[in-house]
Amino acid sequence: MRHLLIILACSGLLTCSQTPPLLAQIQALGELRVVTRNSLTTYFLGLEGPMGPEYELARGLADLLGVGLHIYTPDSFDGTLDELVSRRAHIAAAGLTVTPARRSRVDFGPAYTAVYPQLVQRLGSPRIRSLEALAGLEDARLQVVAGSSHVELLERLVERHPTLRWEAVQAVDVDELLSRVANGDAEFTLVDSSEFQVARHLYPELRAVLDLGAPEPVAWALTRRRGDRSLREVVSRYFATLEATAELAGLLQRYLEPVGDYDYVSTRAFVTHFDTRLPRYRDYFLAAATETGFDWRLLAAVGYQESHWNPDAVSPTGVRGIMMLTQRTATALEIDDRVDPFQSIMGGARYLAQQHARIPDRIPEPDRTWLALAAYNIGWGHLEDARILTEINGADPDSWADVREHLPLLTQRQWYSRVRRGFARGWQPVHYVDNIQRYYQVLQWMTAGEPSELETDLFAGQ
Repeated sequence: MRHLLIILACSGLLTCSQTPPLLAQIQALGELRVVTRNSLTTYFLGLEGPMGPEYELARGLADLLGVGLHIYTPDSFDGTLDELVSRRAHIAAAGLTVTPARRSRVDFGPAYTAVYPQLVQRLGSPRIRSLEALAGLEDARLQVVAGSSHVELLERLVERHPTLRWEAVQAVDVDELLSRVANGDAEFTLVDSSEFQVARHLYPELRAVLDLGAPEPVAWALTRRRGDRSLREVVSRYFATLEATAELAGLLQRYLEPVGDYDYVSTRAFVTHFDTRLPRYRDYFLAAATETGFDWRLLAAVGYQESHWNPDAVSPTGVRGIMMLTQRTATALEIDDRVDPFQSIMGGARYLAQQHARIPDRIPEPDRTWLALAAYNIGWGHLEDARILTEINGADPDSWADVREHLPLLTQRQWYSRVRRGFARGWQPVHYVDNIQRYYQVLQWMTAGEPSELETDLFAGQ
């Protein structure tokens, strides 16, 4: 985001000779007030603090204006726009779709993405394939968030389908309604497509069965000031610059496009193991994180990819334990018992730290970590060979995305014959890192808002 500020400053967007009234008020206040909502697709508290695409976007605008950011959530989603109408907030950054009813109350900035509403139900229930079928149910328990755009949509649909039954629920969020459907307490809900793209990894027993309506633009809502477009203009320029520098696309992809393909069986198993296996080893991952500096959830994602958190796991090649260490690696790390969960996790974390330290300092995160994970899987030498092939082909050897594309060349004679260490199963680290990224992402969502403190004497004497 830093170079964005430089671009805008050089463009003269921050040095207007006459400061518009609303911007003057914000700068005099020294604070940009942003109302949002708790959601994995908007704003949530992670172990390192506030996270989410709307938070990062709001943080960037506050930095651009040179003021602090006050971001908060209302008591209910239904009250989001009230915060703008009452002028308690300047902006609502809450993943809001632009609808006629909302336009009658507030202004909107430029659309930065689009979503469409999806009907969600539990697997195993008779699948609804049309709106007519849904309206024909005598007791369809369809629940939506009060104040959401889905209420407006359903009000329009009822005009054509008078038997359509639904309920707007106060003081709940999308996640709670998804949980109700997953638990059988509700039969259906409506979810924006971007939210379900994320939520399906947390609720593998749910499925989107019907798209209702065309894609709708998503934008920030702005407090309305008659004759004063200053805030809208700076927001429009801000998003235009984000698009021009590709930062917006990267931000949305990071949060709204989960890594890896969705698979019900593996996702269901992961959620089950999160509840039944991970609690036994979580403190060990926390201890390893304290020693090495990695996020404990990243280390846990590695452990799940390696063994599904099974301390007795063993491969045909003889690697063993939760982190699947070879005997040679365990000996080098002074690990006596590879199947001891604590020793295995500490050993795996230390080995990953060794690979990470070998990656050139000039390579920024997260590429440095993804490259280190590839080395953890395929070996440092083969990773270096892949980086050489990446450079030979005119791509960036310091970019994980580019190296990822070239690793499979290590299976082709015309390419592996040109590097020092020869043939390698280049597809293996690609899938390995992809899976870890997906598990890590899901673990971040599932632990959002949890405390991160670790008892300092937890492993005293071990």
